[in-house]
Amino acid sequence: MGTSGRRTVRDLRRGNRAMLLRALYFGGPASRNELSAETGLSAATVSTMTGDLLDAGVIVEAGHVDSDGGRPRVLLKVNPAYGYAVGVDVGETQVKVELFDLEMHVRAGAHYAVRSAKHDPELVARHILAGVDAVIAEGEVRPGQVLGVGVGVPGIVEPGPDALVRAKTFGWEAVPLGALLRAGTSLPLFVDNGAKTMGQAELWFGSGKGTRDAIILLVGSGVGGTVVSDGRIYRGAGKAAGEVGHLKIVAGGRLCRCGARGCLEAYLGAEAILDRAGIETDSADEESALARLLEEGSPVIGESVELLGVGLSSLVHLFNPERIVIGGWAGLLLGGRLLDDIRAATAANTQAQPFQPEMVVLGRLGADAVALGAATLVIEPFFGDAAFPETVSTIA
Repeated sequence: MGTSGRRTVRDLRRGNRAMLLRALYFGGPASRNELSAETGLSAATVSTMTGDLLDAGVIVEAGHVDSDGGRPRVLLKVNPAYGYAVGVDVGETQVKVELFDLEMHVRAGAHYAVRSAKHDPELVARHILAGVDAVIAEGEVRPGQVLGVGVGVPGIVEPGPDALVRAKTFGWEAVPLGALLRAGTSLPLFVDNGAKTMGQAELWFGSGKGTRDAIILLVGSGVGGTVVSDGRIYRGAGKAAGEVGHLKIVAGGRLCRCGARGCLEAYLGAEAILDRAGIETDSADEESALARLLEEGSPVIGESVELLGVGLSSLVHLFNPERIVIGGWAGLLLGGRLLDDIRAATAANTQAQPFQPEMVVLGRLGADAVALGAATLVIEPFFGDAAFPETVSTIA
């Protein structure tokens, strides 16, 4: 019984500390009085905890603010140089590795080209590991300051030590990416679907910020997505929820890269749009080819917008989101020119009551969104672990 009691006290302290750090991270700088009001913690608890965090260097003073009739209050914020997170975006044509400080500013980056026809798992793992070493060296930080490595990959990621990845577009079937990476680094590792890491980034820092229920769509060579429910990413029983690219929008329609027919991705991903327009190109040239198609006003683009509206309408009816965020390089390219048309196509297929066209917006984080979101996989446990250096590393 005594052991259980000690764990309970520790868990309470950890929870309070995490709540305090979250308040500072997302709302700081803030005074101790403001933190007490924001978190509901007593002034004494806030004073004790902030003192511990200041001593540990997790937070720092960030100036003063005048108070009513008393001494100026000290403002506090999370120390951006306390630790660093590596975010990795494993994409169709490249592996991008970036080092972020705790303010999520990029401190260093590395890029490795891959051929879209051959994503050899061992080669991808070597690129990631080389990139981790490169950005740590370029950023001039000590390995001990790196809190972990987050990796965003296409496909379904099975939680566990091996982080098994099932990505049909890569030809990966139960690839143990976590185990491959663990063989080359002792840093904490976190692996997740790249569309979900982008969704987490947009939820924390971008166009999804402040929402409790949202759909965040990644449109690149293919289509992925994130469903946010009550402020958290909804993953489903098998951790595979959010595969919006495989919503069926045409019965018995075009063959999708997943092997099924009629998927949204079979019509909307950049690869599918260009194929429907009769354009053959390497995936490395997809962006310029899609931009030319937009300039030419191809009817395929108009058809793609209509089909996207059908897909978004289904998501509106299923989830009744506050906001739909369109991201990914192809999504931003299409939405940057045709957002009003996308809104109109969605509205035309949706009941009026649960939908307002202004709910559909563009992502704000651009090309770094997947890597930035992968870095948030590292930051999330930091809130609870910052004052507990004995925490054991895990692969999520």
